[in-house]
Amino acid sequence: MTLEIKTANIAPIRNSYAYIERRFGNKPATRYQEVSFDIQGAANFHYRPLWKPEKTLNDKTHTALQMQDWYAFKDPRQFYYGTYVQHRARLQDSAESNFAFFEKRGLAAHISDAVKQKVIQLLLPFRHVEQTANLHMMSGSAYGYGTVLTQACIFAAMDRLGMAQYLSRIGLALDGNSATALNEAKTAWMQDDAWQGLRQLCEKSLLEQDYFKLFVLQNLLIDGFLNVLVYQQFDQYLVEHQARDIAMLTEFMQDSLNDLRKWSDLVLKTAAAESEYNKQLLGQWLAEYLTPVKEAFRPWAAQALTADAVDLAEQAVLQRAQKLGIDTATVTAA
Repeated sequence: MTLEIKTANIAPIRNSYAYIERRFGNKPATRYQEVSFDIQGAANFHYRPLWKPEKTLNDKTHTALQMQDWYAFKDPRQFYYGTYVQHRARLQDSAESNFAFFEKRGLAAHISDAVKQKVIQLLLPFRHVEQTANLHMMSGSAYGYGTVLTQACIFAAMDRLGMAQYLSRIGLALDGNSATALNEAKTAWMQDDAWQGLRQLCEKSLLEQDYFKLFVLQNLLIDGFLNVLVYQQFDQYLVEHQARDIAMLTEFMQDSLNDLRKWSDLVLKTAAAESEYNKQLLGQWLAEYLTPVKEAFRPWAAQALTADAVDLAEQAVLQRAQKLGIDTATVTAA
């Protein structure tokens, strides 16, 4: 008796869903493609939004920006819920380890009272700026068009919430979980002259209805100034004043901002490359908000660093905008 083993290959009836085939062709699709492209409702709505009856649900006109294909804003990180959560879980594990090390070793005791006070007065209140950033990105998730953009916006919103929480954790790590530092930071945010420009900027920005304009304001301008002033220059100040251990506690913010920049840069570059209209529109938004953002940070910079520190941040923002293809002619002319 002989035993003959044969194998048979069973070809799948189709490689992917029909809507994916229409966009990418009849070939196996990635999970990111399957859960991100062409899945937002676009027709047969039963009602208009009660809060904006002049619009439809998933309306493309919530922004003045124009795109032939709103799904062009693909995420270079290819984040969908599963991959995003896994990636951020690793960042959180690292952050929790840093905080545990800081507290276990009692590193707060090695920081002078003057530097601690400066951290409380001039770093912790940025948690309120991050909470505003959370709302800015929520706007993109709520009113944006195309799942590739809206899902990335909600992920960014959660990142900003995490940054606000870790800034609060720094205060608790400095005062032994008594919340005294957070109360002082809130008082500074409400009353200190260093913060009133940023407070006004945050409050006024929440009135803006164009979600993509908010995207430019947050990801190009505010984050550009934050990166240079807070996570470069102020971080260097801490190093020079024997408080380099604080850098461990801001690692999550720096890693998240760098990761967000990979995505936001491609979004802005794609929008600018779409048409001359978009390129000029982005330039107009940049010109409109650059001076207010710069002046909002100036009082803070005068106390934390030097008043002219904002000029370096402004140059970095303009250089980045030029690399992304945004028209900066109106900015330089002003």
